[in-house]
Amino acid sequence: MTDAAQPPPALGPEATKIAAGYAFSGPALDLGALLWDGQCHPGAQIRIPLGMLNRHGLVAGATGTGKTKTLQLIAEQLSANGVPVFLADIKGDVSGISAPGEGGGKALERAAQVGQEWQAAGFPCAFYALGGIGTGIPIRATVTDFGPVLLAKVLELNQTQEQSLGLIFHYADAKGLELVDLKDLRAVVAFLVSDTGKPELKNIGGLSTVTAGVILRALTAFEQQGAGDFFGEPEYDTSELLRTAPDGRGLVSVLELPAVQDKPQLFSTFLMWLLADLYGDLPEVGDVDKPKLVFFFDEAHLLFNGASKAFLEAITQTVRLIRSKGVGVFFVTQTPKDVPGDVLAQLGNRVQHALRAFTPDDAKALKATVRTFPRSAYDLEEVLTSLGIGEAVVTVLSETGAPTPVAATRLRAPQSLMGPVEGAALEGAVKASPLYGRYARAVDRESAYEKLTAARAEPREPAAAPAPAPAPAPASRRDDDESLVAQVVGSGLFKSLARSVGTQLGREISRSLFGTSSRRRR
Repeated sequence: MTDAAQPPPALGPEATKIAAGYAFSGPALDLGALLWDGQCHPGAQIRIPLGMLNRHGLVAGATGTGKTKTLQLIAEQLSANGVPVFLADIKGDVSGISAPGEGGGKALERAAQVGQEWQAAGFPCAFYALGGIGTGIPIRATVTDFGPVLLAKVLELNQTQEQSLGLIFHYADAKGLELVDLKDLRAVVAFLVSDTGKPELKNIGGLSTVTAGVILRALTAFEQQGAGDFFGEPEYDTSELLRTAPDGRGLVSVLELPAVQDKPQLFSTFLMWLLADLYGDLPEVGDVDKPKLVFFFDEAHLLFNGASKAFLEAITQTVRLIRSKGVGVFFVTQTPKDVPGDVLAQLGNRVQHALRAFTPDDAKALKATVRTFPRSAYDLEEVLTSLGIGEAVVTVLSETGAPTPVAATRLRAPQSLMGPVEGAALEGAVKASPLYGRYARAVDRESAYEKLTAARAEPREPAAAPAPAPAPAPASRRDDDESLVAQVVGSGLFKSLARSVGTQLGREISRSLFGTSSRRRR
């Protein structure tokens, strides 16, 4: 949407009503200036109350309409207000948030249009990389803590196979077989389909040898794709995401994903693991003056594509409940229809960039998007197809929790660099982080693979001389379903489990909505 060079005319009644809906008394983030009747009105600022950021949100729009810059703009102001932020950098262009922006040109022109006092500024950042692939502090998860529901998603298992994988995790938990990396899980599955392990398989219930074999083949193929680097120890402590800088600004945690952008199922599910782990660890805080963390979930459609019913239900429940733990979640995608309705209904803050209607499917998506907004004084179908880069239709939750009027908005310019920092600067920032030494080197300690391998290698004791057979015990005292582990009490497997530090035989790890381990690792 364009406007003339002359000052805009006075606001009419409808525009005045819209502007009044964003005149908050408490702290708020400034998004930009109202667009009305083709004019930008810098005196009518469109804002989001800081205390409403944990009511979640959606940033949507076609490719190239400015979604990434909107994330950068919101993240900068959250950091300035002392709120930590998590961002996923899929294309490698978000790292510039750590460096001051370049003055002049389009940034100052946009600032003048929207009434912004622009000043170049960088913000405190920590840079991460999944499994250390790429430039960043390595983020790893143990297979046990990642859980069966999320792992089934990345292995692309069907519902029956997902349920069977859950039974395998249940077995490993109950027997104290810690699943640290993929070879641990592969060892447990291989044991269960072996001749010696098949009796155990029967005791699990509902798990067929054929399904276990399918899971084993899926794991092998997954490892061959290089996915093994993402699982292991030291496992990332998600409380690191809640840190602030020494000057009180919120730390912006940037997950660098360019090196793994060809594995969308994996990185999108890992993002969900981070969120699920936070949900499992954080205490209830209720309504807060400002969020403890705002989590931006980029390329959200990748998370929902092909997701099982159990997975979608877990996402919905996590998003619904994590608000009371002080965490706000913003999904970033192209159209609202990419997000399931039960999740979309919980996203109180909306920034919708332009949509295109080049095809019948595009036109259908446009109409569906318009229906997700409150009744508006705008012709939203027309507005959404005529917005320029860095312009959006906005509605948020007011300080009282009521939706604000829909407002077409020309967004502010980020103060930080709108592009990537130099590779050497990024590498230096990673290695200078106090967390680098903690997570850089992978550790392979004794876990399920080593325990099962040791048990197989231990020679059997020679049979004793035959003795007279004792009288048979009453049937009520016999255990007809005696398991393999019960048979080998005193064997190498049992002794290995008993020696394992922190492992209690028979202790089952309680699991959260996603099947992720809910025990504290700290």
